[in-house]
Amino acid sequence: MNPLEIAQQYFDAWNRRDAAAVLATFAADGTYCDPASGGRLGSEALAGYMRGLWAAFPDLSFEIASAGAAGPDLVAAQWIMRGTNTGSMMGLPPTGKSVTVSGADFIRVNGGKIQTVDGYFDSRAVPDQLGLQVLVQPKEIGPFSFGNAARCWGGKNVKPGAFSITVLEGRSPEETQAVERQSQGIVEEMLAMNGFLGFVGVTVGKRLMTISAWESAKDPRQLLTGGRHADAMKKFFGTELAAGGFTSVWVPDRVNTRWVRCAACHRMADHERSAGTCSCGRKLPEPLSYW
Repeated sequence: MNPLEIAQQYFDAWNRRDAAAVLATFAADGTYCDPASGGRLGSEALAGYMRGLWAAFPDLSFEIASAGAAGPDLVAAQWIMRGTNTGSMMGLPPTGKSVTVSGADFIRVNGGKIQTVDGYFDSRAVPDQLGLQVLVQPKEIGPFSFGNAARCWGGKNVKPGAFSITVLEGRSPEETQAVERQSQGIVEEMLAMNGFLGFVGVTVGKRLMTISAWESAKDPRQLLTGGRHADAMKKFFGTELAAGGFTSVWVPDRVNTRWVRCAACHRMADHERSAGTCSCGRKLPEPLSYW
């Protein structure tokens, strides 16, 4: 087969979502690389990469817009990738949204097998179309470190009586990501617990911190009785989780009043003391939730 036929065989295997058939088009030392792959992938890593894509987009397909020889052993192929996000991606729940992404692959063939595939596409296109945030920021500037955060609100606008704080240090970026996914499951269980008000989780580098608000200092004890949090504790005190960490429960010294700006006169008002009505007579907006 000539290089164009081998490239077509490669794309046909992708469209069948057949990892073994895709890998069969590669030489033993062949590699794959694209903006989302995190570097050059050999056969084993590429198989895992494909399985992750197909899990997130079970109907993933490539339409070849054009393909031609760019050199004696080099094929240039423009493609349109389509798929519907009905599976988990990066630990996130499915969005149910569809994506359409244009890109190009440069496929080098040697001895009837693919030696390299270099793919190019806009790496922002998929998260943008799924409604996900794409954040570009430095890891560190002087004494400041940067990361990401998530918030979950339990729906109660109640003054917190306690905060539970957990800090963990991952042993690797992969473990840190696994803990983030595990934390999501724990928070889903916390939503059904008595006294739970809200959660904020922060990840900076390999350090993870969670702060959960509760109605009373006794409420966080529910986390010890079973479920995913108890499983995480077993892993922590075994050999499976984290380089170190600690937990604590804090009781607030004081929680100050909540100020609300009147939509009519634009003055700030103490929502509680004014019983929800501004001095101008207009009903005030609802105050911010405590957590």
